[in-house]
Parts: sequence; C-alpha cells; structure tokens
Amino acid sequence: MDAAEISSGDTAWVLTSAALVLLMTLGLSFFYGGMVRAKSVLNMVMMSIVSMGIVGVVWVLFGFSMVFGDSIGGFVGNPFDFAGLTALLGETAVVGTVPALVFVGFQAAFAIIAVALVSGAVADRMRFSAWVVFAAVWAVLVYFPAAHWVFAVDGLVSESGGFIANDFGAIDFAGGTAIHINAGAAALVLAVILGPRIGLQRSPMRPHSLPLVMLGAGLLWFGWFGFNAGSALAADHVAAHAWVTTLAAPAAGMLAWLVVERIRDGRPTSLGAASGVVAGLVGITPAAAAVSPMGALAIGAVSGVGSALAIGLKKKLGYDDSLDVVGVHLVAGLIGTLSIGFLADPDAPAESAGLLYGGGFELLGVEALSSVVVLCYSIIMTTLIALVLRRLMGGLRVSAREESFGIDVAAHAESGYDYSQTPLTAPGITRSVVIPAPVQQEVN
Repeated sequence: MDAAEISSGDTAWVLTSAALVLLMTLGLSFFYGGMVRAKSVLNMVMMSIVSMGIVGVVWVLFGFSMVFGDSIGGFVGNPFDFAGLTALLGETAVVGTVPALVFVGFQAAFAIIAVALVSGAVADRMRFSAWVVFAAVWAVLVYFPAAHWVFAVDGLVSESGGFIANDFGAIDFAGGTAIHINAGAAALVLAVILGPRIGLQRSPMRPHSLPLVMLGAGLLWFGWFGFNAGSALAADHVAAHAWVTTLAAPAAGMLAWLVVERIRDGRPTSLGAASGVVAGLVGITPAAAAVSPMGALAIGAVSGVGSALAIGLKKKLGYDDSLDVVGVHLVAGLIGTLSIGFLADPDAPAESAGLLYGGGFELLGVEALSSVVVLCYSIIMTTLIALVLRRLMGGLRVSAREESFGIDVAAHAESGYDYSQTPLTAPGITRSVVIPAPVQQEVN
C-alpha cells in the first residue's frame, strides 16, 4: 500500500459502490423474506440485518486485517496489522487511487452479504441465537481466510497476499469463489445438519409475498452494479465493462429460467424470473471483467438453466435447502467461475484467453482448482463449526412447537403482519372481526 495521488472521481465511485453493495443485504432480506411463510418473515429479514451488525463489528476489530494484512503463509492475513483500522488513518493511507478506508468500507459490504447469503438454507427452523454465533464464527474461520486467498493481491494493501490470487493466478473479479461458492457450500452443510422443515412435501410452503421477492431481486440487481463495477476500484473502462456484463448476464438468466419453466411446468412464474436474475448475477460475478458482453449473455443463460434444473435435485438428494442457496449460489458460482476457462476474451480487461479463444486448458484448470479448494474448505470448516455449536449450545433448531407456531413469535415476540383486527364491511354493516394471530396462538 504505497502513498499515491487520490482521485476524487474514483473515490466517489467506490464510495457509491460500497453503499450499493450494502443495500444488497437489505435487498437480500426482502428476497428471502418474501419466499418464506408469513410466520417466518421477520426472522428471515433479521438473519440478514443482524449480519450487518456482527460482521461490521468484527470487520473493524480484526476482520479487514485477516483478509488484507500481510499474509501468513498465503493462508490468512495477519490480524494485528490493521486491527482497529487505526493504521489506515490519514491521507497517506491509500489503496490504488482511493483512501484506504474507502476500500475498507467496500470490502466490508462484501463480507456482510457473504454471511447473510447462507441464511436462506436454514429458513423456518434455526434458532436465532445459534445463527448469531454461527455467523460470527463462520465469518472469522471461513469467509476471512477464503477472501484473503482470492482478493488479497500482492501489493494491493500489504506486501504479500493469498495463494489463489497470487500463486494460482486465478481470475475471480468480484467473488464467485470466495462469496458464492463459499456461501453455497456452507448452506448445503447447514441444511443437511439441521434436517428438513416439519411438514416438508406434506404441507404447502409457498412464498408468502411474491411482490417482496421481486422487490428484493430488483434491489439485488441494482446493488450488483456496485458489487461488480465497483470492484474495478476506479471510474474507468474496467468499471464500464463490468457494468455492461452485469446488465447482460442477469437479463439472459431471467429469460433462460422462464424458458425452462415454460417447457417443464407449462407456465413461467414471477418467482422464476426473480431467481433467474439472481442466478445470472451470481454467474457473471467472477467473470465480469474477463468475458465480452456476448460471453456474459452465454454465462447468464447457462446459469439460469443450470440453477433452474439444480433446484430439483434437493428433493432427490433429500436435503432441505429452504430458499435454494445451493441451487442458485453454489451452482451458478461454479458455472461462472468455470466459464472463464472457456469464454475469457483477451480483449476484455482481464486480458486472458479461454479455450474458445485459443487459450488452452491452463486457465480452465486454474479456475477449477480454485473452485474445488474453496468448496472443500467451506464444507469441512462449516461442518466442524456447526457440529461444535450444536453440542455447545444444546442444538441449532427451534423446538417443534416453536417451528409450528412460527419462528417470528418464538424468537422475536413479534409478527410480521397484524391479523388481530380486520375491518369487515357490507351494505349497512361496519364492524371488526377478530382473527386469531400467530401471537395469540402462541400465548394460548
């Protein structure tokens, strides 16, 4: 991290991008919240929102240093290099052409949403206290090391960085491995360890608010322009390229998912449209600066088809990934990362050639190896964390009674919607009908 001239334009863009990425976590809370049943919506929103608090605090204390501190064997940054961020104060602390604290904030938003993504797999049944502890421990032991491997380029902040970015030389522009494959693998582990929701495949578990789902997907797409284009760390041609590919891929992903639904189920759905957008966004994340706009369309389409087909596997394999974190984030993350090995265009900012551009198998091998390393690490560490916490905390799940009545009431003593009094009007009649609310049911 050498002192350099600060660009006001670059600084403004990265600050804006950081805010956009933070907004994505709110969008995720709506996206996930709309997909659960009404009795779980507040808990689902809270699992995303509390991640802001947990990761935000840990990030300032030592998280940024674990990711971007001087590397310890290429595995993790020194947690004491930038502990408390005091070493990054002042005008001389610069990353690229932006103040170091701007970069700190941008990467903090990445860490927050990476943790929040996992929560979709455990909707309706994980104790909130268990989630809070898990989120903190997983961030420290899983996300921070993986982010160091992928994002800590030698000389960017510290002299030495992580092994995937520097020794492997892998391309992962904005976190296909560190964020999406990582979170998707963790989601799979938690879904298996917690077991299925009560009444799965016997009782309807349809999304309670598709408008919320669509709102969340829209906010995610909006924020993702900061997620990808902001990763250029400058207001330049790289950001412009990433912006366009971030437009193209989710557009193709949405259409591809709808085509699959039309052929398979006879009707395209709004939930499918929203899910296709997210699948396309996930797919283009690692490749945003490595492929052409046409390549982005291809990645989005394959991600949309692949994820739409993958979500059907959970019934055959017997795990309950409540909100399809595995089917969307893990699958599309793998598709996007591996697609770099095929579709990387030497004229794109990454200046690498995939198989279709005469680049040979080396890049594909590097991308595959990076994916496998992060996938295996996340599975192993998440398993250990979950099993230890289950033993220490006396279980990770709410009781069967709490799950049946609704986790909102059990965990937060609140209900997302007030059903206690609904006005009833008819010719000559105006009165209120009392409807039992989830809160009243729990009290009784």
